[in-house]
Amino acid sequence: MTDLIIAIALCVAVAIAYATAALIQARHAHLTVRELAGVPALWAALGLNGLGAALHVTSLGFGPLSLIQPLGVLTLVIAVPLAALMARRRVSRLELSGVTSTVLGLTGLTVIISTASGTQTLASAELIGLLVATAALITVLALLGRRPGASTLWEAVAGGAGYSVCSALCQTVVVTVGTAGATALLRPITILAILAIGVFAVTATVLTQRSYRNGLGAPLAVTNLVNPASATTIGLVFLGERLGTTPVEVIAAAGCALLSGFGVAQLARARNVSPVAAPPTPATPREDLRMCA
Repeated sequence: MTDLIIAIALCVAVAIAYATAALIQARHAHLTVRELAGVPALWAALGLNGLGAALHVTSLGFGPLSLIQPLGVLTLVIAVPLAALMARRRVSRLELSGVTSTVLGLTGLTVIISTASGTQTLASAELIGLLVATAALITVLALLGRRPGASTLWEAVAGGAGYSVCSALCQTVVVTVGTAGATALLRPITILAILAIGVFAVTATVLTQRSYRNGLGAPLAVTNLVNPASATTIGLVFLGERLGTTPVEVIAAAGCALLSGFGVAQLARARNVSPVAAPPTPATPREDLRMCA
């Protein structure tokens, strides 16, 4: 029970760090990667992402990957109201409906689709296979997102997948070092895993940054849905975890998935209908004379 409390507390801290970083990234999402390098605020966002990642890795020592990852939905709960607060407006009904539906759906999935932990590390062949498959998937999704007029959600999906793989690799490194000692860091497969963590972390950050260019809510919701879904898949396929569900629970899980999808759709609608304050137009000389008359 103590480990569970620590894991949840760490996940809350991770969510606060990631939510704050997402808000900073969203404000500069229209810039290119080269332009972003000269923005001090972005480096602060990267620092917050690094802090969140460090806390996330720490939390993996207190709970399984399939439990830790779904708690990332707390980022959405914090980020959307905080974005409204910074814009000096109230959270809209669509935003509230979208966040509520997404959180309830993902929470239901977390409760229903429980897993029993098996092995906690990736074997060498599994790790290499995961890296190749993830690189191919992210490349395809990124290319789809770069098409003219394409939805930014393609990049959000790619970012979520990249982050989940980083988590799986981090868990492998942490558990391996904890079991075999610091000498495990010198193994070629461990070095490969650490390098892959860096590459996928940077790639996921850039892709999520781009996904925010038309609004924060829907891409952030998609990233938070894809992240645990990918983590659960990795846990089932590679880490020896297994589903503990009945047919009734599977049906309930499908309903929760639909509810989460509805939430994302609501957030996308909120982005499309949210009013944008027009800049004040300067008064003409004639209008000035009328006001003085």
